[in-house]
Amino acid sequence: MALRACLRTKPGLTGLLSQLSSCSSHGAARMSPALVAQRRSSSTSQKIKVDFDQSTGVAVMRMQSPPVNSLSLEFLTDVCIALEKLEMDKSCRGLIVTSSQPKVFSAGLDILDMYGKSPEHCVEFWKAVQEMWLKFYGSNMITIAAVNGSSPAGGCLLSMTCDYRIMADNPRYSIGLNETQLGIVAPFWFKDTMINTVGHRTTEMALQLGLLYSPAEALKIGLVDQLVPEDQVLTTATETMTKWLAIPDHARQLTKSMMRKPTIDKLTSNREADVSNFVKFITKDSIQKSLGMYLEMLKRRKA
Repeated sequence: MALRACLRTKPGLTGLLSQLSSCSSHGAARMSPALVAQRRSSSTSQKIKVDFDQSTGVAVMRMQSPPVNSLSLEFLTDVCIALEKLEMDKSCRGLIVTSSQPKVFSAGLDILDMYGKSPEHCVEFWKAVQEMWLKFYGSNMITIAAVNGSSPAGGCLLSMTCDYRIMADNPRYSIGLNETQLGIVAPFWFKDTMINTVGHRTTEMALQLGLLYSPAEALKIGLVDQLVPEDQVLTTATETMTKWLAIPDHARQLTKSMMRKPTIDKLTSNREADVSNFVKFITKDSIQKSLGMYLEMLKRRKA
């Protein structure tokens, strides 16, 4: 769950399901085949920007939802649409996920989508969280998280869905599933994702204590795979992607599916129950009070 909320006025949801627009390829018919192969395409929504280099088969998704890339319903919907479009393009083999916001990768799920909302809204929101995880964790693409800032809670979950994680070596940044610090329990598929990443005992300690790890600590337990200077996160991700692209897609994809399918199947067979449990939990008076107190604290800190 989110440990920070985006303290802003929520935009309308009118354009929520609008398709991300692709840049025009006007004049492509007159280009040589080589130039056509090398052209870049980009899609932009209010919350994310996707640049796809067709010459390399690699897309870069930049989260750009100020101030902290909170995973709101609108944000999650845009991400899912963008992922679906990339998956449908068979020429797209790899995806790098990073942030355009300074000092933060993603602060996690948007508390404003969980506080003071109707049960119906909470249902819609949690289904979007599930969908984001399913699309990332089960993606056929090579996915690399270029974690260029702090990544608590849902931000940590997003990075763990990727095949490889590169984090900025800055001791001021942190990463982890710290839900219990808010009086919230990470659902079973958050837990399973972390177990698959760092092992059972480390996950047990991390989830109960709501631990946030420094980059060095995260590297030590395997929560991230590599640390690099902050200004080299994206370039290192691009270089690392080249190594992954050298593996035949079918072999890599089948291996990834073999490793992750049991975890994916566990959620897909329990999606409705998971949504129901979330709504019952998040709408409890005690939980709403806890979230409200946290929002007030954030407002005072901001002031």
